[in-house]
Amino acid sequence: MSGCHGPKMKMDPSLHQEKKPSWIKVRLPNDPVFWSTKSLITDLKLVTVCEEAQCPNRWECWGQGTATFMIAGEKCTRACGFCAVKTAKPDALEDDEPYRVAEATRRMKLKHVVITAVARDDLRDGGAEHFQKTIEAVRAMNPGIVIEVLVPDFNDRDWALEMVMAARPHIFNHNLETVERLTPLVRSRAKYDRSLIVLKKAKAMVQGKVATKSGVMLGLGEKHDEILKAMDDLLEHDVTVLTMGQYLRPTPRHLPVVDYLHPDQFAELKQIALDKGFRHVASGPLVRSSYHAADFRPELDILDDIEKATPVAGMDLQPEDLPIPAATKDIVRASVS
Repeated sequence: MSGCHGPKMKMDPSLHQEKKPSWIKVRLPNDPVFWSTKSLITDLKLVTVCEEAQCPNRWECWGQGTATFMIAGEKCTRACGFCAVKTAKPDALEDDEPYRVAEATRRMKLKHVVITAVARDDLRDGGAEHFQKTIEAVRAMNPGIVIEVLVPDFNDRDWALEMVMAARPHIFNHNLETVERLTPLVRSRAKYDRSLIVLKKAKAMVQGKVATKSGVMLGLGEKHDEILKAMDDLLEHDVTVLTMGQYLRPTPRHLPVVDYLHPDQFAELKQIALDKGFRHVASGPLVRSSYHAADFRPELDILDDIEKATPVAGMDLQPEDLPIPAATKDIVRASVS
């Protein structure tokens, strides 16, 4: 597998629409909060999907003091045709990473955090236990925070998925990414039906007490009726939150952009999805899985059930006991005071 250059394209590269339309605009950072967020992430030696996946909204989100933390390293074992994350042999998991993520949520005073990861097919559990530990560490250090996870499919291993759900995230997100016909071209090793089954199983494992979420990229050559079918399939598998955004090619070695959808088309699809029964829909050219994630709040019964199931009595550790590298006692104590 190749490194940071991306996978070999499996679609005709002549399909690519090189010229971006006027509505594809990225705002550059002009807020001091952006730089303080960047500094914090560097200080705690964390990885964000914002940077690794070249998210077009990272300037905006970091300027608001929010970020999506990518655990389990920055090297993925899959080579999906759309993704900018490096494909390479992953490094060993870092035992203290869950605490560093938790520390970041406290320093940033987050009310909502998104935790994602690369696919770790090299690990027997696909990184599920690492997700579990990170969720638990975040909840212990930042009680009351809404925890959203964006997970790989764990190769549909029920026992691995159960590890994640045992930690009781409030929102379980697994992206369908594209329509059924294009899945073999777009998603390395992933399967359309398997992703749907993982979403349904996750909800069933906690008796429905989790909000389930998924997202699709548009502009890869999908047809309108295929998008509608993907919506119906997600609803049939108990998904209530949907994101839809424009696919943007990270490098010339990635899949071509076949179409740029107009913002009016995204608005139309949003209304269709809401009419079909989705509880919350984010749809627009620059929408990504974590874009304005805190705009959606799970149902009160979900929040209440998780609070009862995961009581937090308070931290027994002192701040200086947390295994955060390159942070002195004074720095850590000040950050959690």
